[in-house]
Amino acid sequence: MQPTPNPIEVLTVPEAMAALRIKRNKIYDLMRTGQLVSFTIGRARRIPADAVRTYIAKQIEEGH
Repeated sequence: MQPTPNPIEVLTVPEAMAALRIKRNKIYDLMRTGQLVSFTIGRARRIPADAVRTYIAKQIEEGH
């Protein structure tokens, strides 16, 4: 039996809101403007955890 690959960590909108400590509208603004990468599965929006880390790193780099 082959080992199962490590799953890619994805967050729901509420989980991303909690991680970034921002409100729902701001999360959707970031996704709409392409600042926060996301995708949909059916009607559910998902955000890769790496996208949140990338967004944070970019904000630190830009001095925000």
